[in-house]
Amino acid sequence: MQNIINGKWVDASDKSTMDIINPYTGKKIDSVPNMTPKDVSRAVEYAKKAQKTWKDVPVHKKVKILQEFLNLVDAHKDELAKTLSQETGKPITQAYAEIGNIRIAFEAFMEMSKHLYGNTIPAGTEAGQEYTLQFTVREPLGVMVAIIPFNFPCDLFDQKVAPAILAGNTIIVKPPHQNPLTLIKLTALLHEAGLPKGVVQVLTGDGNKTGAPLSQHPDVHGITFTGSTAVGRSIYSNAASHLAHVALELGGNDAFIVLKDADIDLAIEEMISGRMYNTGQVCCASKRFIVDKSVLNEFETKAIERIKKLVIGNPADKKTDIGTLVTLSACEKAQKQIQNVVNQGGRIIYGGNAKGAVLEPTIITDIPRTADVAKDDEIFAPVVSIIPFDTEEEAIDIANQSNYGLSGCVFTKNMNKAFKICAQLECGGTVINGSSFHRSFEMPFGGYKYSGLGTEGVMSTFDAVTRTKTVTLKNVLK
Repeated sequence: MQNIINGKWVDASDKSTMDIINPYTGKKIDSVPNMTPKDVSRAVEYAKKAQKTWKDVPVHKKVKILQEFLNLVDAHKDELAKTLSQETGKPITQAYAEIGNIRIAFEAFMEMSKHLYGNTIPAGTEAGQEYTLQFTVREPLGVMVAIIPFNFPCDLFDQKVAPAILAGNTIIVKPPHQNPLTLIKLTALLHEAGLPKGVVQVLTGDGNKTGAPLSQHPDVHGITFTGSTAVGRSIYSNAASHLAHVALELGGNDAFIVLKDADIDLAIEEMISGRMYNTGQVCCASKRFIVDKSVLNEFETKAIERIKKLVIGNPADKKTDIGTLVTLSACEKAQKQIQNVVNQGGRIIYGGNAKGAVLEPTIITDIPRTADVAKDDEIFAPVVSIIPFDTEEEAIDIANQSNYGLSGCVFTKNMNKAFKICAQLECGGTVINGSSFHRSFEMPFGGYKYSGLGTEGVMSTFDAVTRTKTVTLKNVLK
């Protein structure tokens, strides 16, 4: 499948390609261009040119184009969901849910775009300004780049592309190299809906040939990235060279705190949805299960009983709960991390085996707080890492000892304790009696510490994709 530059289907300038592999079958699905720095420069130049006219298109006309896009997505939902499932290893029911989210997200951003109002500073609020009026307007950044991860490519396409173009920016999408096909198809549907050429372009390729040149390009004015902390820091450094605006949503090792008075049955169900969804490949999934020793045995027993009911297998089967990790190498990495936890004192009480890219759900308990996984070793797989504690103060301390601070949660029937613990957790989002895997499109989502910079969501993204300009009517009232 080719890329889209300036509204046209194109190959890489050097004709190089990358194969896209179904992680469940191990078979090739398609190939895509491995774009070059030369291709990046072409795309940026087209985006720069298109932005000069796109910014002046009225919001209601932009919304009309996106409404037609959503109709096309609905018409192609089966094809899109099947492609997403095949290239990602995501269970088909979850793939359909992600395609369904496109309408929810785009409509929310479309509605918000109609209300990007400015502010007025009345005359006389400051000495010497008695006759002067000042007001603010929002203007687009210009050319943007969206670098999107493999785990929720469509959800992140929604979060990044919709507000960027509604605000008058043009944007170049860099899909994940493992599973770019669905995003290429979505970009094609945007053009079919009437989006002018150059407003949204899609470039596939590896980090060195495509990602780095995009973040280094002096005519790129904004970069929105979701992915690993290591890559995020590199992008941040590249962007600094030309002072591009940057939004980074990075790694997480979220704490799931279970107090002695918690509803254990509820906690177990939330563990399933919050750790097993997308086969554990979720940035804000609960990953460190910090459990009071007085309820530890009950939690372990019920966790095993519940996980045994999950269906593991072919992602194309609607009955499947657990599909594959995104690649065979991702599965091998997770297995090494599991062994490291055992080497550092953890004890496997369920699972731990793999076949191909399928890793069965795994529960490891008795993990000391000194283990890597209790701090910064993020396991992107269906692994429940249990760290026992004696006191609530110890639980909070374990939760905060990580360099990550994306999300966190606490289970208790005492709301005073719940709010107190949420206030003490060093992370960007907290959930009471629910897993940390909670992200509505409306909420401002982002992390503390090494989990990123800025937030993303209907409430806050337009602030990140626009500039504020002040217009002064000097002495107009004199």
